[in-house]
Amino acid sequence: MLGLVRVVVVLAKALLRSRSSLLMENIALRQQLAVLKRRSKRPVFRRRDRVFWAWLSRLWRGWKSALLIVQPETVIRWHRQSFRWYWRRKSRGKPGRPRIEEELRQLIRRMSQDNPTWGAPRILSELQLLGYAVAESTVAKYMGRHSKPPSPTWRSFLRNHVSQIAAIDFFTVPTITFRILYVFIVLGHDRRKIIHFNVTTNPTAQWATQQIRQAFPEESAPGFLIRDNDGIYGHAFRRQLEAMGIRDVRTAYRSPWQNAYAERAIGSIRRECLDHMIVLNEKHLRKILGEYVDYYNNDRPHLSLDRNAPIPRHVAPPECGKITATPYLGGLHHHYHRAA
Repeated sequence: MLGLVRVVVVLAKALLRSRSSLLMENIALRQQLAVLKRRSKRPVFRRRDRVFWAWLSRLWRGWKSALLIVQPETVIRWHRQSFRWYWRRKSRGKPGRPRIEEELRQLIRRMSQDNPTWGAPRILSELQLLGYAVAESTVAKYMGRHSKPPSPTWRSFLRNHVSQIAAIDFFTVPTITFRILYVFIVLGHDRRKIIHFNVTTNPTAQWATQQIRQAFPEESAPGFLIRDNDGIYGHAFRRQLEAMGIRDVRTAYRSPWQNAYAERAIGSIRRECLDHMIVLNEKHLRKILGEYVDYYNNDRPHLSLDRNAPIPRHVAPPECGKITATPYLGGLHHHYHRAA
């Protein structure tokens, strides 16, 4: 009699359950059956199986009654893992505060690299004066990292001392009668300016000493003078440098690259001037070089000087007038300027 009552109760519950509940139970049982049919010694739940049960637990209250092969606590744990996985995917690539513009990040790194002694407060002050509104923590985040205490680089060291460096050198020029003339030049390193030149047929230590006096009158002498080991620079020449407070810096033997600026200037004189004409005599050569040095210092642009001349030229916009040309060396070179 008691067993019959139980059967009646079960049948009544089955009849009273909604159609949707029966559908959910059917889906749940079919899913578990699919897991059991896989070829493995023990049932293995894949990610899509866990997502299914996490989803079903949110939609159907009676999901626990249909779950047979795992514990309900396992499904709850899967749901929490799915929650973390969902928000991790959603927030990936956008952590924290929005990033600042790439241009500003590059500017912060550039300031940090160019000024290794500056900290975040100093860089922040410069940025504010340039119209940027950022936090100090942002500046510290994008600054370059220095592995050791900051010290000036060789480039900055040489740039700080380049105004005190000059170089000298000789080169030879044959005349139309095959005589050899010697040209002496003095070059300033700061603006690549040819400070002084002269021509002779018989260079001596006394003559070279006199050229140094003419190149650096009064208190204009540099701190360092670069030269090679030519025998013309004798004892009198070295004594004169010492009296003028100039430190004599000699290059290594057969190492013209150690006096590169002077060698480059001599190369420019040959390629742009002397290779295109025949020198008649010493007076003719001095006239030619005087005109070329004037063009070289005042008009010839240099790549290393931001495409400007050793004696800087001002930019002339179109409204300044029409362009006119002034010839040098019989039209071998021209200087272009605007005439009002």
